[in-house]
Amino acid sequence: MSTLGVISDTHGLLRPEALEALMGVDLILHAGDVGSVEVLDGLRAVAPVHAVRGNMDGAGLGLPLTTVVEVGGVMLYVLHDLYRLDLDPRAAGFVGVVSGHTHRPSLAKRDGVLYLNPGSAGPRRSDRPPSVGLILVEGGRVRGELIELRC
Repeated sequence: MSTLGVISDTHGLLRPEALEALMGVDLILHAGDVGSVEVLDGLRAVAPVHAVRGNMDGAGLGLPLTTVVEVGGVMLYVLHDLYRLDLDPRAAGFVGVVSGHTHRPSLAKRDGVLYLNPGSAGPRRSDRPPSVGLILVEGGRVRGELIELRC
């Protein structure tokens, strides 16, 4: 089994509670609006990181707009804004799509594909608590979890 940590919308703030929630994961996916190289460095101290560029990142961090991650024989597609998804994930062979942007955590399975948005782990913009997510990969199957951070 592989466990992937999922984080998004840090906007330059890497909370200790987020790092604690991600401890022990095999890989971290950051779905954009990273904010600074220090955030990526902090996450890399926990596990290898695959990150994409959010609408607030610009090209300075050198992040791609999308990435494909293969873990345990399954493929996941990562992008910042789900509304910019320009492919049919199932037809393309993806079992999961990771996104951010909305600052609202969500977890759903549609047409056999897991959609996970971990919400925002960065500065608060509403009364919602910061959050991260996990994706568990085992035997070619995936399942997701959302984790509310106590800050």
